[in-house]
Amino acid sequence: MTDQPWLVVGLGNPGPTYAGNRHNIGHMVLDVLAGRSGSTFSAHKARAAVAEARLGVLPGGAPGPRVILAKPSTYMNTSGGPVAGLAQYFGIDPDHVVVVHDEVDIPFGDVKLKSGGGEGGHNGLRDITKALGTRDYLRVRAGVGRPPGRMDTADFVLKNFSGAEAKELPFLLDDAADAVEMVLTEGLLAAQGKFHTKA
Repeated sequence: MTDQPWLVVGLGNPGPTYAGNRHNIGHMVLDVLAGRSGSTFSAHKARAAVAEARLGVLPGGAPGPRVILAKPSTYMNTSGGPVAGLAQYFGIDPDHVVVVHDEVDIPFGDVKLKSGGGEGGHNGLRDITKALGTRDYLRVRAGVGRPPGRMDTADFVLKNFSGAEAKELPFLLDDAADAVEMVLTEGLLAAQGKFHTKA
């Protein structure tokens, strides 16, 4: 067990135009985690908004691990630079990096977790893999569902959630935040066991 902190990154695009988009669910989850831990974001030279926190509670009741919460301030497809810069700055190995992102291949409302593997056409992940030089980082994947009809996936993720989805969104954000906390305090397998079998 190392004493290095975790780097939890929420993906999204900068600015108010994109704030409510499906593609920005990573930013939204990070805001939930910051709220839970009572931490606030401030600008970091690695081109990200960063907050330091302790997340969750370890078995036995001790405070959870030290975490760097980060929302890159670059556009989604250039997320790699900030992630690699923060990992280097704080001395964090890729196996202590958790990336929270939108996933069109998962139904809206579901949360799945994995370590490594492909990027599934997600440009933010692709850039992070390139910058870190490995795919072996953790991903918390928040399901946003498939685009309707013939709508292009890129257009779909840059739209806001529908009215019906917006009502359910707080539950999805809470689940994704719970998944992050569980990964850090109990490990990937325990978190997968809970969230992959969720009814």
